[in-house]
Amino acid sequence: MVMTAVMFFSVIDFLAKYLTRYYPVALIVWSRFIFHLLFILVVLGPRYGLALVRTKRLGMQIMRGFVLACGSLLFVSALKLMPLAETTAILYLAPLLVTLFSVVFLKERVELARWIAVSFGFIGVLTIIRPGSNVFSWAVLLPITNAVFFASYQILNRRLAGSESPYTSTFYVGLVGSLLSSLALPSVWQTPQNALHAIAFVAIGVLGGLGHLIFIKAYEHAPASRLAPFSYSQLIWGTAIGFLVFGDFPDNWSLLGIGMLVASGIYIASHQREEERRNGD
Repeated sequence: MVMTAVMFFSVIDFLAKYLTRYYPVALIVWSRFIFHLLFILVVLGPRYGLALVRTKRLGMQIMRGFVLACGSLLFVSALKLMPLAETTAILYLAPLLVTLFSVVFLKERVELARWIAVSFGFIGVLTIIRPGSNVFSWAVLLPITNAVFFASYQILNRRLAGSESPYTSTFYVGLVGSLLSSLALPSVWQTPQNALHAIAFVAIGVLGGLGHLIFIKAYEHAPASRLAPFSYSQLIWGTAIGFLVFGDFPDNWSLLGIGMLVASGIYIASHQREEERRNGD
């Protein structure tokens, strides 16, 4: 289920990168959230009704939507300027940042081995964006900052875990993102040039909503630490699409950096799984 969801996310990234050739980034981000919201309302609205919008943590739900909307704007901007595989890989800096943020904001204790894994992952990112590569430019700050936003989003998810329905949280992501991105709509609106582009705009939001729902279902069957390694299959999809569609393929140094980043992320997830097992979770 996780591998299916991240495949959908890779298709979203491909469609977004393609559409940036013809349309403003803000318009693509708006379509990502508005059609996500409409999809959630159509699929979950009849079943859950008003329960879908009830929340005890409205401020935190708004903050989640805000950081994800900001991250999406940065990520789509990065897709316009950078190769798909490297942009996707840098997003996986987020799990490492979650480890850092959990110490600062959640007061969790992290042992030396995990700090080493985090450092190894950061070295991997530096290897990807090293001077002289086709990734090295000011644009690399976009996916790095997006990773900070996405890590913050995951920390907020931890704070909400157990107190809010995941379906309600998915609804508020679409709602807040739609409202925020709609602020820019009057200045960026363009009518789709053809039916194919219109379908791509709709598909970005529908696949996003569907991917989130599949993730939720996956988490009902297994803990996040067990599922996390499978999410890295998105890098395979991203690399394949980038090569087949856009003619971009990471060089050897970038592949090494991606490997280091994946290895550190999988180690951290595996360590978390062992910790949960020791604690009887």
